[in-house]
Amino acid sequence: MTASPKRKDHPLSMRLPEGDIAIIDRAADLRGRSRTDFVREAAVRAAEEVLMESTLVRMSPEGFEAFVQAVSAPAAPVPEMVASLRRKAPWEKDATTR
Repeated sequence: MTASPKRKDHPLSMRLPEGDIAIIDRAADLRGRSRTDFVREAAVRAAEEVLMESTLVRMSPEGFEAFVQAVSAPAAPVPEMVASLRRKAPWEKDATTR
């Protein structure tokens, strides 16, 4: 007798108002995803955020001191970000083209 493979997926059922389904379907369509994939991805992302918010970070006194020094130090500019922030937005009129 062969053993049946253990199922990896678990069903989840929800009852949602029609308006919520319409919003989810529109967003999923814009992302090129199915409703199921879109909802699963959003739920997992939200769950990860909650878990990260409540995760306790432990470090040695030396590690904590290094952390405090790193976040207290003056910020260094990132050239790519500086260049990006200096560019005009696509909707702004460019004076050099007129």
